[in-house]
Order: sequence, then C-alpha cells, then structure tokens
Amino acid sequence: MMYEFTIIVPVYNEEDNLERVEKELLAYTKIATRKTAILFVNDGSSDKSQELIEAICQRNDAFSYVLFKENRGLSAAIKAGFDHVETELLGYIDSDLQTAPEDFNLLLEHIGDYDLVTGVRADRKDSFVKNMSSKIANGIRRAFTHDGMDDTGCPLKVIKTDYAKRIPMFRGLHRFLPAMIMLQHGKVLQIPVRHFPRIAGKAKFGLWNRLLGPLMDCFAYLWMKKKYINYEVKEKG
Repeated sequence: MMYEFTIIVPVYNEEDNLERVEKELLAYTKIATRKTAILFVNDGSSDKSQELIEAICQRNDAFSYVLFKENRGLSAAIKAGFDHVETELLGYIDSDLQTAPEDFNLLLEHIGDYDLVTGVRADRKDSFVKNMSSKIANGIRRAFTHDGMDDTGCPLKVIKTDYAKRIPMFRGLHRFLPAMIMLQHGKVLQIPVRHFPRIAGKAKFGLWNRLLGPLMDCFAYLWMKKKYINYEVKEKG
C-alpha cells in the first residue's frame, strides 16, 4: 500500500496510553487528507509498552515499529523516525496525546507552500510551572535562533521528509526543528492547535529539561549554525 504521510510516535513507558493511541490514530487514518502510516519508536521502554506495540502492529497494517536496545532520549527517537520514514511527508506526535491527531489535517493544508508546519498549543492544559517554564525557554530560544516560533515544544508537526533527513540531530535538538529547517533555507509556519490534559502516564520532563537544558542547547545550536554545510545541486552529468 502506498502511503504519503507517516506519523512518528516516540514511546517511553507509555503502557497506560497505548490503547488510546491505537484507537485515536486508527480513527485518524480514516479521515486523514493524505494516506497515512504510523511508526512507533520505542525508546527502550522498561514497562509493557513493547508488548502492546507489537500487538497493535499485528492487527493494523498501517502500523509499524522501531525498538531501541536502550533508552536514548526523545531527540534520538525522533531522529530514528526520520531515518526510517519512506514517505514524502512525516509528522510527529507524543504518545500522551495531549494534542489531537485530527489536527494534523490543519497542518497538512499548508505543507505544500512550507517545509515545516508546527502546531502552537492554544489554551494549554498544563500546570502553571510547566507553562511558565516553557514560555521562558521559548523566549530564550527565539533570542538565539530568531526563528519566530512561539511553541517549538508542541508535539504536533508536519515536515517534508527530505528536509527532515538532512537535520544533523543531537540531544535536545527536537526543540530546534523549525530553526534547523530554516538553516536549509526552508519555510516554516505555525498553526494554532488544540491541547488537552494528560490522562494517563507520567510526564518525562522536569524543570531542568524544560528550562536549563534548552538554554545549554542554544549554545550547541549556535555552534552548529556556524559550522552547518548547506548546498544545492545545479546539475549532474
């Protein structure tokens, strides 16, 4: 079956969420504006996530998975997704489903004219501390990258796959995806999307991950920006 769009779903100890992930993503594939496949990337879960993922993939042709030998972090999981996707377009959503798969259709409306379209979480359903730390981290990141993005932590994105595969990922770089597309002279856009409270499982990021970690990553980004190699082939003979 020829798919046009693959949704990457990083998973780390999300056994309580995976039944709902299957239900909602399967429902989305029936209304998606592009023929859609789902790729789980299991980041070395220590619970029953892999057992559930394998069962999901066995009963749904559109679902497949990659399993890490050990936990390597969210950026590594996203990078593995980029490496294994074969469709023209790819998307990304967190397995906690605090964003709605249906909103991928909003992003896909614009991907023809842009190379990355990212969601902006409207009316966020997170704690005060989480919201404030994210706002501060986004402000710091914008000051370093000038990417103009209000919410790069939003776990709902659509990217043209050839751009995604050229991103030289490092730990923490998932927060800089729009900036890395812009380094390739790509065009980026942000679209408001819905946001929901986490129903099950536990958040994987604390204050360090949301605030101090991203500040350190900004310096890594500046180094990469200075060293980044970008070229376009005019012709081949």
